[in-house]
Amino acid sequence: MLESYLPILVLVGLAFAFAIGSVVFSGLVGQKKPSAVKLAPYECGMPPVGSARERFSVKFYIIAMLFILFDIEAVFLYPWAVMFKRLGLFGFVEMGVFILILLIGYIYVWKKGALEWE
Repeated sequence: MLESYLPILVLVGLAFAFAIGSVVFSGLVGQKKPSAVKLAPYECGMPPVGSARERFSVKFYIIAMLFILFDIEAVFLYPWAVMFKRLGLFGFVEMGVFILILLIGYIYVWKKGALEWE
């Protein structure tokens, strides 16, 4: 039974060998001309402003988590829409309950002021 996994193990081994070999080969053959400009950190081609260890408001993370939470609902809507006719009334009611729960969560977050960007 384990011999059926041998091609997969060979493929994984070749992938690791190729990745490591590419890095080693480029390190050996590639040009090494470091300069102050090349070694300077950058972001979008602009010189850095301030410290990289700058603190962000917790509000930023809350908005990001809420975006992910309410955006993920679309992932559940696509398969439901594809299978809508097969699921019938049961599928319709279940999706209605799902959207109602999301709507209650959205209203709660809205009333708490988590969506206010100040």
